[in-house]
Amino acid sequence: PYDNACIESFHAILKKEEVNHVQYLDYYSAKIAIFQYIEGWYNRRRIHSALGYLTPQAIEDQLKHSA
Repeated sequence: PYDNACIESFHAILKKEEVNHVQYLDYYSAKIAIFQYIEGWYNRRRIHSALGYLTPQAIEDQLKHSA
């Protein structure tokens, strides 16, 4: 009954932009690389159409300034 389109889209993007281009040596290196991708690129610099073509960080900053 729940719409999983958003997270399915995220997983597809994660695989296309990060996971399929890197060979990880172990679980720890994969965990660090994926964290860096999400926090360094996906949330901070990658624009999202669902957010009016802004980054998640920009939306968060706007919410902090309006509160």
